[in-house]
Amino acid sequence: MSKKTIALASDHAGVDLKASLISKLEDWGYEALDLGPLTKDSVDYPDFADKLTSTLNEGPVETGVLICGTGIGISIAANRHKHIRAALCQSATEAKLTRLHNNANVLALGARIIGEEIAIDCLKTFLETEYEGGRHERRVAKMS
Repeated sequence: MSKKTIALASDHAGVDLKASLISKLEDWGYEALDLGPLTKDSVDYPDFADKLTSTLNEGPVETGVLICGTGIGISIAANRHKHIRAALCQSATEAKLTRLHNNANVLALGARIIGEEIAIDCLKTFLETEYEGGRHERRVAKMS
């Protein structure tokens, strides 16, 4: 059985947090696909949001993580794409609810807003929570 792959991308502000999350993913048995950047040289977050959304659109990767300074810009850029439901989360509760109710396929994080431990908790919860479906189907369908 192959490991589930999680795609990750960030801007320059998210490089360190992305590296920490990649390490955790590998510890948990996931394969991490790092879409960059690899340095802290200034880059534009919409370019990396687009890389991740293209990767999810082409398959077989279904889940992604985006990181910028606040998480706001990169989540806005990702949500321009019809197949993406990116949720900016600052707590494990938000990560759980966005999976349960919104079937979010991308977790967005703000590297300058939350600490590493909270980001790890958000990621773990996001990955472990299954979409509830049912009463939420109608609403999720309107977003896609």
